[in-house]
Amino acid sequence: MMKKSLFSSLVLALAVVATPVAAEDYVIDTKGAHASVQFKIKHLGYSWLYGRFNTFVGEFSYDEKQPNSAKISVTIDTASLDSNHAERDKHLRGSDFFDVKKYPRAKFVSTSYKEMGEKGELKGILTLRGVTKPVTIAVNQIGAGDDPWGGFRRGFAGSTTITLADFGFTYNLGPASREAEIMLSIEGIRK
Repeated sequence: MMKKSLFSSLVLALAVVATPVAAEDYVIDTKGAHASVQFKIKHLGYSWLYGRFNTFVGEFSYDEKQPNSAKISVTIDTASLDSNHAERDKHLRGSDFFDVKKYPRAKFVSTSYKEMGEKGELKGILTLRGVTKPVTIAVNQIGAGDDPWGGFRRGFAGSTTITLADFGFTYNLGPASREAEIMLSIEGIRK
């Protein structure tokens, strides 16, 4: 009887040890405006023009013990583009640029993540203007912890630079404006 009990305890202990810890799933906190997707591009080579997308959704998973298994997916409503200038926004939403009637959404889905301390490299597929291309995002881990409402949050920031022509943007803005930087600030609430 004692052998049977000892054997059962050993099997249970091994099962607990062998069970992989699941990654934590997070929803990006867009409702509380604790996340943003912004862009910047040189204006004629003289200054920076900044803009953002006001409407987007996404989620990610992260496991502190296995950070390289992290995943993220973000979908952006391209018509929510906002550069703080109504006439410019109308032009940017039109066929010369984002063509939001034809391409109402942009999407990023990660394919791999490599963490290096507080920094990381996120690779994935960006679909913009109907074109899908691989991109790499340089990531900084901002922090994680309990929030005042009984939840748990985790935050990251990242950026990548894209060549506009690679995604079908052909409107000539001059040689200084061939690339745009996309910047993400992501705060997730653990589900």
